[in-house]
Amino acid sequence: MTQPLDDAASAIFGPRLELAQRYADWLATAGVERGLLGPREVDRLWERHVLNSAVIGELLDHGERVVDIGSGAGLPGLPLAIARPDLQVVLLEPMLRRVEFLQEVVTDLGLAVEVVRGRAEERSVRERLGGSDAAVSRAVAALDKLTKWSMPLLKREGRMLAIKGERAPDEVREHRRVMESLGAADVRVVPCGANYLQPPATVVVARRGDTRGPNRRVSPRRTGGAPA
Repeated sequence: MTQPLDDAASAIFGPRLELAQRYADWLATAGVERGLLGPREVDRLWERHVLNSAVIGELLDHGERVVDIGSGAGLPGLPLAIARPDLQVVLLEPMLRRVEFLQEVVTDLGLAVEVVRGRAEERSVRERLGGSDAAVSRAVAALDKLTKWSMPLLKREGRMLAIKGERAPDEVREHRRVMESLGAADVRVVPCGANYLQPPATVVVARRGDTRGPNRRVSPRRTGGAPA
């Protein structure tokens, strides 16, 4: 790491920086060997992946239950769990080889993190993880799909936090209507980690509101009288 990144990592991870370094080593070695991360990403692991993921902890309250949808190599869930040990982090991933990688990393680092094999749209997963405080994701899918997967896992007023790139405002404009029809409310783009990263991480935030959606009308119940 360069000095600015070293300072940022120290500020974000504090006394758990060594754990973050060990996780970065996992990504740079086994992560690349198993095809979970491209070899070109090794030189920018910290700014593009580890720190970019950890800073969204700014948007999470103490002790919240957080589901990382399509966790892959553990991003953003593992950096969050390392930086914020108060969080209850669940890594949700459908592919066996990725699940095995995640389990190995969690065991090696001694993290209190749950790894679940499955997809967000599966009923069993929704029953198991429903009522969570937040659903996070990174480079998984477009916002319409993410909303469809995230909202059923959240409690009322829970939040979807999707790390996106510089096109996030355009993607929000494109998908806002569908997102709202799926129960997303207060959809907005929020920068995270501006004190540590340039550019900061870009996060699309949406609150779970009325899951019926704003465009579905409920006919009033008839209380009596002849049919119209």
